[in-house]
Amino acid sequence: MDRVLKLVTLPAAPDEDRSAVLRLEGHVSEQALRIAEAVIFASDKPVTAAALAPLLPAQSVASDVIERLAERYADRGVNLVAVAGGYAFRTAQDLAFLVAREREEPRKIGRAALEVLAIIAYHQPVTRTEIEDIRGVATSKGTLDFLMECGWVRMRGRRRTPGRPVTYGTTPEFLDHFTLDRLSDLPGIEELKGAGFIDAAAAGGLSIPSPGDDGGLHADEDALESDLFLALSESRLDEQEPELDPQDGQPKG
Repeated sequence: MDRVLKLVTLPAAPDEDRSAVLRLEGHVSEQALRIAEAVIFASDKPVTAAALAPLLPAQSVASDVIERLAERYADRGVNLVAVAGGYAFRTAQDLAFLVAREREEPRKIGRAALEVLAIIAYHQPVTRTEIEDIRGVATSKGTLDFLMECGWVRMRGRRRTPGRPVTYGTTPEFLDHFTLDRLSDLPGIEELKGAGFIDAAAAGGLSIPSPGDDGGLHADEDALESDLFLALSESRLDEQEPELDPQDGQPKG
């Protein structure tokens, strides 16, 4: 207490000495705590004090901010802990058993699956035959099954054409995974050129459709019935073509 009182009675410090006074007082601003909290929370790896320091308000001391933030989270469900030379939020040890779970290795998304996903995203609603026409090669049902297992693709309805083929579209999980607010946020032709995904010289009259954000059925679609026709029609299609690997689109075996 005596130390604090002495500091308070110090004469007004020049700007260049202000940081020294603040360090003696152990002053940590709320804004500094909020910034450190946000940076560490958003990082996918431990954040060091050196990396945090340039992001903090002037006159803030990174080590003091981290120490105070650790104290704030000491009794919460997540704690700020030192790990791998930096700091990260981790589940409190006494609660770890509540969130422990078996982790599965994520499946690799092959080129064929990415091509099909891109076509569905930009051309939805789209049928399997239309996907194959755009790609120029056969599309395995396994590829579509894989994308649906990922939660990125769904069966929307049936096209009002002979055979009533199933139409496919993307899901809210697709938007969430790829950090999109809506389908209209998908990159357009100019953005793809700028990112180097499309050769500007070779693009010529290439155009990319702009999918709408309305997830409802289109005028040429009917609702998808819960009947056996879907399973039967898909199984017959599979019998007429070799099974393809969903990763690379090549025949298995």
